[in-house]
Order: sequence, then C-alpha cells, then structure tokens
Amino acid sequence: MSAVLRCRPDGPALKRIGLLSNRSLTSRTPVSAGIAARRALHSSHRRPELSRCLARCQSPNTASLVRFKSEAAQPPQAVRRSSALSFLYKGFAYCGFFIFSSGVAVLAFFVYDATTYREEPSAEDIPVSELALNPPRGGPKNLPIAEVLIGEHDSEGMIEARDKPRLVILGTGWGSVALLKHLTPGDYHVTVVSPTNYFLFTPMLPSATVGTLGLRSLVEPVRRIIQRVHGHFLKAEAVDVEFSEKLVEVSQVDANGNKQNFYLPYDKLVVGVGCKTNPHGVKGLEHCNFLKTIDDARQIKNQVLENMELACLPTTSDEERKRLLSFVICGGGPTGVEFAAELFDLLNEDLLYSFPRILRNEISVHIVQSRSHILNTYDEALSKFAEARFDRDGVDVLTNARVKEIQEDKVLFTQVEDGKKVLKEIPMGFCLWSTGVSRSDLCKTLSDKLDGQNNKHALVTDSHLRVLGSPLGDIYAIGDCSTVQNNVADHVVSFLRTIAWQKGKDPQKLHLTFREWREVANRVKKRFPQASSHLRRLDKLFEQYDKDQSGTLDFGELSELLHQIDTKLTSLPATAQRANQQGEYLGRKLSKIAAALPGLRANEIDYGDLDDAVYKAFNYRHLGSLAYISNAAIFDFGGLNFGGGVLAMYLWRSVYFAQSVSFRTRCMLAMDWAKRALFGRDLMSF
Repeated sequence: MSAVLRCRPDGPALKRIGLLSNRSLTSRTPVSAGIAARRALHSSHRRPELSRCLARCQSPNTASLVRFKSEAAQPPQAVRRSSALSFLYKGFAYCGFFIFSSGVAVLAFFVYDATTYREEPSAEDIPVSELALNPPRGGPKNLPIAEVLIGEHDSEGMIEARDKPRLVILGTGWGSVALLKHLTPGDYHVTVVSPTNYFLFTPMLPSATVGTLGLRSLVEPVRRIIQRVHGHFLKAEAVDVEFSEKLVEVSQVDANGNKQNFYLPYDKLVVGVGCKTNPHGVKGLEHCNFLKTIDDARQIKNQVLENMELACLPTTSDEERKRLLSFVICGGGPTGVEFAAELFDLLNEDLLYSFPRILRNEISVHIVQSRSHILNTYDEALSKFAEARFDRDGVDVLTNARVKEIQEDKVLFTQVEDGKKVLKEIPMGFCLWSTGVSRSDLCKTLSDKLDGQNNKHALVTDSHLRVLGSPLGDIYAIGDCSTVQNNVADHVVSFLRTIAWQKGKDPQKLHLTFREWREVANRVKKRFPQASSHLRRLDKLFEQYDKDQSGTLDFGELSELLHQIDTKLTSLPATAQRANQQGEYLGRKLSKIAAALPGLRANEIDYGDLDDAVYKAFNYRHLGSLAYISNAAIFDFGGLNFGGGVLAMYLWRSVYFAQSVSFRTRCMLAMDWAKRALFGRDLMSF
C-alpha cells in the first residue's frame, strides 16, 4: 500500500485571494477544497499570494488528507460472447426444439392413427322392426309407407327419438344444414331426404372449376352432420306432398335402375330443395354449362382443360384454336364474375408454365351482362372497380347486352349502341350460363296445389317461414326455394277492419290518433321485422300522411302510408347468407315449440298459431356481400365498401374459411391453398 499525502488548504487564505466565496467556504467539503487548491496551483505563477498560501499548506504542521491506493489484483471480468455467436447459439437451440417438437407430434399422430383401426369384427346382432323391412301400403297412390326406418335401434338416441314428432327435411343445402346444427338433439325424430348425400360449400365453387381447390374440400358428408341429432338420411328425391294425410312422396332408383316411390310420414315438413337456373326463354342452353353442383364444377374443369389440349394439336387450325380458347360467361352476377376471375388466374399463372405460350395470346374471356354494370346488386363504386380490374386484365365486359341464342360454336346477343339494339356474335368454345334462378319441380307441384302461391320463382311463405296455403304450422320453406311475403298493407288493413268491427264502427270511417298509430306500427314491426327500418320516425310519418291536418289518420291516409312502405320492401336475396339465417332461425324455433308443446297439450292447447305464440317472426340481417376479382376482392358492407389487391384476397379467403362447415373442410382448404402456392393448380381432367 502506498500513501499519498495531501494538505488541506486553508479556507480563509483562499478566500483572501479570491478563490473561494463565503458560500463555497461553508458548503464545500474538504475534497472540494482540495480540487480548488489544485486548480489554483496551475495559476500560481500569475498570483504571488496563491504561491505563499500553497507553501504553507505543504508544511508538516498542516493537517493532511491521506488517500490509500490499493495495488491488489482486481477479479477478472467475464468474457462477453459476440453477437454473431449468440445468434447462432439461439438459432441452433430453437431449431433443436422445433425438430424435437415435430418428432413428438408425428409420433403422437401415429399413436392416434393406430387406435383408429379395428382388428376384431364389429358385427353384432341388432334388432330390426318387421315394418322397416316390409312397410305397409297406403295413401292416395297405395304406396309403401316408411313408418319405421332401418337403423331405429342403432343408438340410444335413435331409440328415444322414435316416439318424438317426425321432422322431415328435404334438401341438404345451407338452410337444412344450419337447421340441423341449431336443432336441440332429442326433440324430434329427424329424417333428411336428398338426392345428394353431402353439403356443398357453394361460395367457393368457382375456385374448384380451375383446380385452385379440390372438389372434396367443398363437401361434407350429411350423415356426419345428422349424427348430432340422431337422425336418418335417405338418398332419394321428394316429388309430391299429400297435405291431408301428412305424407311426402319420395322417389328413388333401385339397383336395377328402376324408379321406386314410397311415402314418408311427417308431423312437420321443411322444404329446402333449392332452385334451378333460370333459362329466360333463351334457345340453345344445351350447349352451355351451369355452376350449381359439384358435378357441374367437374364438367367445367374437364371442358376447359380439354379445349386447351385440343388447341395444342398440330391438326387444329388457327380459327378453330381461337374458337376453342374463347370463353363466354352469360351473367355478370357474383358467380359469373368469380368464375371469370378464376379462369383468368388459371390462364395467366399456370398456362405459361404448362402449355405453349402462344395459347396465352389467343385466349379470350367475355362477360355478357344485361345491366349497365356487372355486380349490379353491389355498390356502384365496387362495380366500377371490378370492371376496371377486368379491363386491365384483358377480360371483355359487355354491358347492356342480352343473349338471344346460343349455338354450338357461337353466342348471339343484342347490345344497345346509341339507343339502338345491334345484333352481335362471339365465337365460343365454352359457355357458362349463370343468370338467375327459377323454381324446382317440387316447388312447382306444391304451388299448383296451394292457394296464394302466385310467385313464379319460389314458394311464398309468411314471416314465420310457413308455406302459404298449407295447414298452419305443418310445412316450412327455407333457402332459395322460398320467398317471404311482404303484404304489410293487406295485413294491417285486415287488422284495422277487425278493430273497427269490434268497436261497432265502419272501417272506412275509422280514425287513428297518434297513440293508436304507434300501436299499429308496433304490430307491423312484430309481424314484419323487415319493415322496421321504414318505421323509425313514426311522428314524421304521421305528420306527412295526415294531409288534412286533423291530428288523426283516416282509413284512406293509413292505407296509402302502408302501401308506400310495402313498395319499399324488396324480396330477400337468394344467397347462402339468407338460407343460413333462415335455417338457424327455424332450428331455434322448432326447439322452442318442442319444449313448449307438452305444457300446451296438458292444457289442451295444441292448435292455433303456436309459432307466433312461442317465437318471434324471422328478421333477415344483411351482413354484407363480397366477391373475388382476379387476385383481388371487393367487400360491400352497407356503409363500409372497399376493394383491394392481394391483402383483400386474403381477407376474402379468411371470411369463407371461417364459415366453412367443419374442421375437416377448413384443413383441406388450407392445404389446397398451400398446394396451389407450392405446386400450382391441378391441371388433370378425369
């Protein structure tokens, strides 16, 4: 240890020479004073008094400060690892953890997979009713009546459901599947009848026509869906209904190819058979393809690829090649627009790598639309965005054009130019017809047998989705095969007549005060929820139609007001969104009716308008519309409308991915999109 002696400077002396102030003298520590002294040492040659002061500080009698400086060795500091080495270390650690986790996951999957196999035979004796094997005959046509079905004893749930009310559902579309998902298990003996044994996710159907998605990624077996409600499925087609005897006539093809008809009894019948494509009286539709079913998508894919293969043959002339590669879409709605977009993506992204490049220059895509814009049900700005996108991609959009005839090799249409109709034609190698919907054969049969069915496109129902003209509460219709009646004025006028007669007044002389008008409006909202948006400001409506300023509404003024509201109500759109909401609504309501029925029967009240007493009327909520536009998408959410490129496309995919019917289909959709990105679209036809 070595000691360094430092003198303590004399504060008063430093003050005399001006180095310290009074404040510094009283507040500074000895160390601070020493620092000041050292500073003064450097300037001592200029100030003699400072030199003498410092000399006194170095005398032996002066108090000194002793500072010890340690010479002991300091402990060694840890060596810091370089950032690059640290990054590599963490990278190897994460990779090792990922590999280990993946190995554990793969091992767990194989362990689970091994448990799904059965080595022992699972056959066992199961009781089957004689009535299921040999059904009795009856009904107007003396057909077999399937009162008992094969499989009634397969599970405890099916055994318990034998004595429940019979619920027969016709069809396996959006409405029927939504009903099955929201129906309380055990409330009904459920039987689903449909010629197809799967549910089809129709919004993504255009993607399957060009190999972007696999066909099996869009379907879900119905038998898996009905397991939740312990139901039965019959792969057959309903052809007629006997209302008085509550029998559905069902037709099926046996093993020999012969049609066999039988009756299926019901307590409640739900018609969800969908619709057909509307031909609009155009000739030559046998030369067109449609896009309604999974078979249609398969045929379109095969036809598109076949045309491309034929165009590559050396024996194909230039004129024939251009015709084969001319694709015409009749209809500018969502289905036609999305198919055109998917077709362009196929030609622009996969054709260049798999087919001769000359084909890309000779391919043409045409959209024939009768209105002034494509996607005319969307916001006009979105329609223009889609048209601009197609114009950039070279897709020919022909608006104000109406198809007149479709021949084997061309499409004839008229287009308005300068106020005149001009007949034109387009060479055609492929034509898709997608222009509206019409009634199915079953709906036509039912409409002819029921009163009040004056709609040529669908079955008319009331606000509780009950088919008009049928026995009250027995038959419902949902989805594209139905439309909700909007006779607000007729209903309220009938209601007012009843009130007038109860008061002993002439209906034509009835006057309503504002309070009475508010009660009438509340009744309208309850019976017709879709009219609620037109009855928000009751005071303004009352003031507007009280033309004589009497403070009351007479019968004529009220009728005019209600008829005006009636004209503003439009038919519900024939979309998957509407069918899904109707199915959810009907599933909840039927469960409510089943829960309330024992109490009603105990009080001998099992007749009348049970639907209205138990549950509210159906109210459609439009959640928005969206469409795919060639690696872009548009969204119409009422007040919020926007379109975009790839990010919007991913959002479009996310919406439909979330709406997919099961976890299985979601996994398959994700894998199909990944396969398209890694390996391209599926270009095989079979």
